[in-house]
Amino acid sequence: LVVFAASSLTEAFEALGAAFATIDGGVPVVLNPAGSQTLAAQLMEGAPADVFAAADATQLARVADAGLLAGPAEPFATSRMAIAVEPGNPRGITDLADLARDDLLVVLPAAEVPAGRYARAVLAAAGVTVVPVSLEPDVRAALSKVTLGEADATIVYTSDVAAAGDRVTGVAIPGDLNVIATYPIAVLAGAPAGVDAAARFVAFVRSAEGRRILAGHGFDAP
Repeated sequence: LVVFAASSLTEAFEALGAAFATIDGGVPVVLNPAGSQTLAAQLMEGAPADVFAAADATQLARVADAGLLAGPAEPFATSRMAIAVEPGNPRGITDLADLARDDLLVVLPAAEVPAGRYARAVLAAAGVTVVPVSLEPDVRAALSKVTLGEADATIVYTSDVAAAGDRVTGVAIPGDLNVIATYPIAVLAGAPAGVDAAARFVAFVRSAEGRRILAGHGFDAP
């Protein structure tokens, strides 16, 4: 079962795939993680897959408009945004306004990536202008710049901070400035492994057990 999933879902969907394989006759799940816009483009260019889990409705709608879905998309998780900084926060970053400091190297996901759009929304809500030193193709690439010491800070999902463990420190963004990212999932038309198998995986992701696994990786319920 080939699953195209937003990069921020990597660890959660590895765990979901492993759990699904034990309850569904040993059906193995092969994960293809990347930026949602990249995955949508691959699918529209004919890449074979069974399930698409995106980080926002916009990218999944592109695939739907191309007639590539076997049924409606359904929400399965949410996340919020957070500032990710180096372990221990050595640069003393406490809020969004600090990201405008000229002594910091800040990277952001590119604007066409869902996380990049959400990052710009929270910065706009705070009235903060940031000039990033680089724009990354997906949220995990932006996070990697911080974990590798190549940047001082970025804006990612709270679930990404959880996934990074002690490789980063998270700085919370207040609720009145934050956004709620809703993740949709759908079965793809012509699923090579079969629409029924793909639908069972989607149902598992949205089940109580699936949501327990997602919660363990920092995601909230839809």
